[in-house]
Amino acid sequence: MQEKTDIYDVIIIGGGPGGLTAAQYASRAKLKTVVLDKSSTAGALAYSSRIENYPGLSRPVAGRELLDIMRKQAVGFGAEYHETQVVGVNLSDEIKEAITMDRALSGKTMIIATGSMGRKPGIKGEGEFLGRGVSYCAVCDAAFYKGLKVCVIGSSEEAIKEAGVLTRFAETVYLISPSPKLASEDHPVLGEPNIKVLPGHKVTSIEGNDLVERIKMVDSGNKEAELELAGVFVYLHGNKPVVDFLFGGLDTGEDGCVLVNNMMETSVPGVFAAGDVTCTEIRQIVVAAAHGCIAALSAEKYLYGRKKIRMDWAK
Repeated sequence: MQEKTDIYDVIIIGGGPGGLTAAQYASRAKLKTVVLDKSSTAGALAYSSRIENYPGLSRPVAGRELLDIMRKQAVGFGAEYHETQVVGVNLSDEIKEAITMDRALSGKTMIIATGSMGRKPGIKGEGEFLGRGVSYCAVCDAAFYKGLKVCVIGSSEEAIKEAGVLTRFAETVYLISPSPKLASEDHPVLGEPNIKVLPGHKVTSIEGNDLVERIKMVDSGNKEAELELAGVFVYLHGNKPVVDFLFGGLDTGEDGCVLVNNMMETSVPGVFAAGDVTCTEIRQIVVAAAHGCIAALSAEKYLYGRKKIRMDWAK
């Protein structure tokens, strides 16, 4: 736990265009700012291979390149950047907390900018065995599978990196990729002796009794196969707001999006949201960046007790 002197002015959860723009504006305003980002290589923008409609670009760039520029700008203005998984928050007190696997960070304000790449359980048995062998966080749960066989489902660089975490504990890690190629086929993790890559396979069901015991899958030729294992780590992406770590701490819309007013204020004073995690109809980089700017300026107003627009949350 941090000492009182280590309290941040602004904690930003999420390192996409919304979160990094917020970090630029907040740190440039001389606010003590930290960005907590699950992965610098994950997220909707990071997965985009070609961006050409963002203002100021003189040539098309990969999404990851644009993110790198935004991150360097934020850090250049004084923001801290940490690649870490936030597993929970405490929003009930005046000083907010973001809880990671190894520490809790305290802040006077918080900006939620986690995007919308969450998903509903889509594999048969996935929802049923969540917490009983199915997980979405290798860093959180890898130690539970010491000496056991597990699998990671996904083909992204994030999935590969999470498989690498599991190789330190599990006897065997099967990396099951729905696509024939991985996002990074020369990643050093793939050289670990206890990792086995199964490209072009789709998991059709997760089965067991009280706990996960096996999976069933088909290959590109629709040939069925079965694997006995104790853990299934799912890294398939969807388009639902990523809000699981909030545990209902903020008012949300029907699909889980965070409700905000025109100043990006949420239902909790001192907590703001930006980008695709909010109930926005337009999901574009420029919109997320604008949200991040507004959220940071609103946080600055809140910190200095200035007048701001508030939403009537009772309606």
